[in-house]
Amino acid sequence: MKNSKNNITIKSPKKGLLITALLIAQFGFSQTNPNAEFKGVIGKTLAESKEYWPDPVKAPKGAPNIVWILLDDVGFGASSAFGGLIQTPTFDNLANNGLRYTNFHTTAICAPTRAALLTGRNSARVHVSGFSHTVMSAGFPGWDGRIPSDKGTIAEILRDNGYNTFAVGKYGVTPDEEATDAGPFDRWPTGKGFEHFYGFLGSQTDQYNPDLVEDQVHVKPDGRHLSELITDKAISYIQKQQKAAPGKPFFLYYAPGAVHAPHQVAEKWSDAYKGKFDEGYDAYREKVLANQKKLGVVPANAVLPERNPLITDWKKLTPDQKKVYARFMEVYAGYLTYTDYEIGRVVNYLKESNQLDNTLIFVAIGDNGASKEGTLQGTINQSLFSQGKSDEQNLQSNLDNIGEIGTAKGLNTNYPLGWAQATNVPFKNWKQDAHSEGGTRNPLIVFYPNGIKDKGGIRNQYSHVTDLLPTTLDIAGIKAPEYIREIKQDIIQGSSFQASLDNPKAESLHKVQYYYIFGNRAIYKDGWKAAAAHLPDSFALKSSLGKNEKPEPSNFDNDVWELYNLNEDFNERNNLAKKYPEKLAELKKLFDEQAKENNLYPLIDWQDVFNRRIHNNGQDKGKTLQELARKATQSGSGATH
Repeated sequence: MKNSKNNITIKSPKKGLLITALLIAQFGFSQTNPNAEFKGVIGKTLAESKEYWPDPVKAPKGAPNIVWILLDDVGFGASSAFGGLIQTPTFDNLANNGLRYTNFHTTAICAPTRAALLTGRNSARVHVSGFSHTVMSAGFPGWDGRIPSDKGTIAEILRDNGYNTFAVGKYGVTPDEEATDAGPFDRWPTGKGFEHFYGFLGSQTDQYNPDLVEDQVHVKPDGRHLSELITDKAISYIQKQQKAAPGKPFFLYYAPGAVHAPHQVAEKWSDAYKGKFDEGYDAYREKVLANQKKLGVVPANAVLPERNPLITDWKKLTPDQKKVYARFMEVYAGYLTYTDYEIGRVVNYLKESNQLDNTLIFVAIGDNGASKEGTLQGTINQSLFSQGKSDEQNLQSNLDNIGEIGTAKGLNTNYPLGWAQATNVPFKNWKQDAHSEGGTRNPLIVFYPNGIKDKGGIRNQYSHVTDLLPTTLDIAGIKAPEYIREIKQDIIQGSSFQASLDNPKAESLHKVQYYYIFGNRAIYKDGWKAAAAHLPDSFALKSSLGKNEKPEPSNFDNDVWELYNLNEDFNERNNLAKKYPEKLAELKKLFDEQAKENNLYPLIDWQDVFNRRIHNNGQDKGKTLQELARKATQSGSGATH
């Protein structure tokens, strides 16, 4: 007989098992309500007093496990689940047994999307109009990159309602200054409601030597691909949790670095696509549009936008260009298929452990449109903000180092612009372009065997990334709290689309939405959209750097606004600005109102970033953007974009 550290006396193995079971029942399934009011009696003596133990917090009966999956830098026309030529059998299966949402929107770039997703509020309202990185944040309420405590996350809400909460992969909204082992840890995932975190805090990292964090400590990676590591960890979290508290629901936020640059994947995955893209990006676009029509995820009369003037007709490329460009796309495709495989491991585990039927899964295939950051020629080691080279120099460098594309040596591998346009079918433009559906419209899959009857159904209602939080709460039967840990909460701006799970004709409750990314901006209302492209954008600025030219000055007043009726013209081919000037004026006024309401002002653009006009202080004061970018993209470090 011996005493444990808890002073519990165990007299027999049988009694030990009983005590263990009681402890699990007491502590595993239940949580203390942090806001519970004491309702006992406190006297001078114990005899005059009455204990009070609040009822343990439990999730609603039958509440589902919840899994949010968020991919990075995937265009609408990449995945086979939405007609693309890149095989994603896991996504195909989830979509065929769940629902495809065709009119779902992100913010057009990484960090604002993630901030809006986690909080159910607009990115500017939660202080992430730009990024949490020093080079892309500014000392204003909508721009400092520090999500306030009164904008609670989905993890905080679910944790306080009887869920265990885990996050793996990319986080992307911890300020650079706080991302060391010294903290503070308030804005790390574990400070925002996640009981465990395994992944990286920045926006980009080497997939074989990641800037890896577990909970609140940086840890050394073991050389395996990050996607394998986070999948193993996610399964481990669920296994351990269910062993301790069988049946207790969990929330898993699975956000791989994929398929953001660097595109890095084992050759067996990329080599499976050898020769598959030799026909080029123009042929890819035509094939994908035909597939999308067959699937019903685009209108039957949909027409492709014209090829972007920056992109050369595939037939006019040189043999060297075709060779290099095709290899970039083989690697990207292999990377996406591999990512689908790793996600499939999580899904298969849930199935094998009999948890899948009562698991609600949201799969957002991309946090923005396809990335244009690979430049016209594609990049292997050149970052977005590094000193530019000429197109000829880039091509020759890529040709000389073609064997490094997709490998551990390719620390910033990203495909050429032509493939970004192709994988964004049927939309114009791409990532960063908040004025365009090509920047903001991404595929969404909702899978919930116990809650979806219309398996394989398609939903066309407008929705936004802020809507996932209230929709999740509605399905789980949880009310948004007025307080989180005694902090009064701001309004949730997203709208639930739960009704659409059963009703394909359910009305969209999300009526108004602004968009803004470093100058590019738009406003949506009831199917109408006003939008303005802002120049010079990051692509034009980088081109100027490569030519050693001074870029054109930016002027928001010179931006030309366009007008589209998305109900009739979903991919923005018919500009109605001249036909309906009153509607355009109405929407421009609405944008201004939304900007003020959400703390979006002042408007900050890429020139301000490149010229270090913002957040040029602390240990980075006086350093050029290029210097900071080189530091950030070193092996094992998070990058700045």
